[in-house]
Amino acid sequence: MIMKFVGEITDPIHKHIRFTEAEHDILDSQMFQRLRRIRQLAGAHLIYPSAQHSRFEHSLGTMHIAGYAGETLLSKGYLENEEEIQELRLAALLHDIGHGPFSHLFEEVLNEKSRKNHEDIGKEIILKSEISDIISRYGYDSSTVSNLSCGQSKIKFLNEIIAGSLSADIMDYLPRDGMFTGAEYGNIDYHRLVTSFQVVTNDQLALDRSALYSFESMLISRYEMFKAVYFHKTVRSAEVMLLHSMLLADEQLNITDISLENFSELTDENVLERIISLKDQNEIASKLASDYRSRRLLKCVYEKFLHRHDPTFKKINRDTLNDLGLRIAETAGVSGSSVFVDSSRASSMPLTPNKKEISSVVLSDRRRAYEIPVSEIPIIDSITGFLNMLRVYTTAESRNPVEKCIRSVIER
Repeated sequence: MIMKFVGEITDPIHKHIRFTEAEHDILDSQMFQRLRRIRQLAGAHLIYPSAQHSRFEHSLGTMHIAGYAGETLLSKGYLENEEEIQELRLAALLHDIGHGPFSHLFEEVLNEKSRKNHEDIGKEIILKSEISDIISRYGYDSSTVSNLSCGQSKIKFLNEIIAGSLSADIMDYLPRDGMFTGAEYGNIDYHRLVTSFQVVTNDQLALDRSALYSFESMLISRYEMFKAVYFHKTVRSAEVMLLHSMLLADEQLNITDISLENFSELTDENVLERIISLKDQNEIASKLASDYRSRRLLKCVYEKFLHRHDPTFKKINRDTLNDLGLRIAETAGVSGSSVFVDSSRASSMPLTPNKKEISSVVLSDRRRAYEIPVSEIPIIDSITGFLNMLRVYTTAESRNPVEKCIRSVIER
């Protein structure tokens, strides 16, 4: 079957994104259109006003780059036909279909109730919704697309294109987030990376050695975007308000009911309005959501960047954070609902499809392919490990008393 494009979409990052008939039908499905109403960066638009972009256009961009990678691998003989490219494009298009309201924040809420994440939800949507029917109608297997969409295909190098350190996902969100926030860190040369793709022994995706500098640059860009944008203290202030309002409101609204019928209605504005409407039933959740909408954000009164070699570094659970917040509030003589302790944690390196931090890079040249440990690439080794930012937020009214006692409580 020849992959035939039936139209194109103008995009500020990739200029023109072509789509096939199968992709067109998925784009027009109710479940996919829902992604228009889920912002890519949750509350970041309150700090970076132009960061209004959604999971919808990011998914299109990821599909575009995955297709570019597929065409490159087909031209080099690593793929057999265009049907494999179409499967790769469909998987990339649907890789974020399982994201809930406010993107990764919803996963933090969901983690309190179950072990499911957006990939689990995405697989169920691909297999059990109208999207499965569309995929089957065009002669493709929804199970194959579902597995590949979250990096669980039997073909290793295809997983890397969807979910690895060389993924189309990273190559779209970095320049897209960089453009719409105005940050300068997202500029990467993904064309150089994609055209250098090779497939070597054990079905691994490799880079031509000459593209190593472009790979280093992409990882540094990702690291800087985390520090400057994703973990920005005021961005996280907005997200802490959203996170706690959703956690508090879940009992009344059952937000974590992820049955497909309920999930299809969970969008940013829908959930925000529902929480605000709880004023008489859940005053704290309603006020947090209302203050978020009006940009009356929490104030950061303490922060500590925990490095991978810091002896206090570890993943701190929600109960520990809540207990610390109550101790701070008690010492400061303010309401316990006005102090929020937050731990923002992420790998400073992209993860492999099996969710482990990358430890090596496969390179190739004209003579051989070889694996080089990250520890032997100084610029990359310098940023390995985890980023963990411990912060304390409070309301404007409680700021002074909390600031006066915060260090003594934290140190104790």
